[in-house]
Amino acid sequence: MLQSLYSTMRALKRDKHSDITYDRETKALSDGGTVSIDWYPARSEDSADARPIAIVMAGLGGSSYEYHVRCLSKALEKGGVGYRIAVMNHRGMARTPLTSPKIYNASDTGDFRDVVRYIRSSYPHAPLVGVGFSLGANLLTKYLGEQGAESPLSAAVAICCPFDMSLTGRSLDADTFLNNKLFQPHLVATIKRFFQRNSKVLQESPTNYDWDAIMSAKRMSQIDTLVTARDCAQRDCWEHYRAASSTPYVDGIRTPYLAINSMDDPVTRYEGIPQAKFRSNPCIALALLKHGGHLGFFCGLKPKIWYLTPVVEFFDAVVKCNSKAPQLPILI
Repeated sequence: MLQSLYSTMRALKRDKHSDITYDRETKALSDGGTVSIDWYPARSEDSADARPIAIVMAGLGGSSYEYHVRCLSKALEKGGVGYRIAVMNHRGMARTPLTSPKIYNASDTGDFRDVVRYIRSSYPHAPLVGVGFSLGANLLTKYLGEQGAESPLSAAVAICCPFDMSLTGRSLDADTFLNNKLFQPHLVATIKRFFQRNSKVLQESPTNYDWDAIMSAKRMSQIDTLVTARDCAQRDCWEHYRAASSTPYVDGIRTPYLAINSMDDPVTRYEGIPQAKFRSNPCIALALLKHGGHLGFFCGLKPKIWYLTPVVEFFDAVVKCNSKAPQLPILI
């Protein structure tokens, strides 16, 4: 519990581990939507730049500004082979304009696929790796399973991936102190602010939202039934969670993939991790820690995020190994 609390308290903190400045790029999508890409360091204008790029996705309601995202971005740029970081902010998040009534969810990997294709075409010589946190980890895992051997990513790390979204939904819906005082109020308020801020665009949605019910909702299960499930033509949040779960896609992953989870995560519970699939798929590995909470993993008297160095080392090992191997065309 303390790890999760501490992680939330540090969400916007700036210190020597996280003090970075992004260079923002907005990317128009084929359906009229928009995502933003926050680059660190500044975006290169040289298409021949072969420095590796880490494409990052935050969790529900999160963005490039989250403490753990900034810490990992700085660690990747400073350590190892020296990565460029491209954090994809979902539609309408982190001051990204919502330019179409379609909003993001835990199931649709289309926006991430478009961003990966765009970055691959912009820097054809740069190795690409992927990082996902929480909901972003679920999307990354699902994307890799969908792409299989044709994934343009050389490696990927999923941190606190909710493989079983139904279990995550039940965990968040449980009557606990953390849920009632921390997770639920924060997440529900984030979604309500999103709707209020983008009301003009969302009122044009083919989904006939019940605005009064959304603004009166107290739990994420209510929000997901009123919003996400209706967007996806599903009966309720539970049908959506089943459809959004990344577990069925794990078998299809052919990219070197590391999942980092903790046994005391109150949101993405370890019982939902498909451990048998990790034992049977040689392309994937699981680091399951006893402590770490949800997006915490702090250690030391002056707390620092533990996984920063292992993630850099994992990516370095794959990128360096691939640089010595014969290069084959990448299908996107």
